[in-house]
Amino acid sequence: MLVLNRFVVPPDTQDGFVLRAHAALTALAERPGYLSGRLTRALDDPAHWTLVTEWESVGAYRRALGGYDVKVHATPLLSESVDAPSAFETLASAEPGGAVVVTASDRAAEPWR
Repeated sequence: MLVLNRFVVPPDTQDGFVLRAHAALTALAERPGYLSGRLTRALDDPAHWTLVTEWESVGAYRRALGGYDVKVHATPLLSESVDAPSAFETLASAEPGGAVVVTASDRAAEPWR
């Protein structure tokens, strides 16, 4: 599962944002089910940032959000992200030079039930 939290950060606040993003990434990285994470900045517009994390499953990510350090260091930062869908399930992947591997969706066939 991939989580993309996008931010628009004014230039005069970027130093503080980076420190808070590092603390958030550290807190998330300590949670079970965390696979990887990175803080990225847009090349074309340096006010646009993304915190990208990968998780074993939706459940692992949701449980991680309940951790004390995550609530203290990550949740306040994540609440400042652009209001848009941020959690994505992987439906196909490929390693370098490898074939595409298709994965079934974890979503219920009828989510309204």
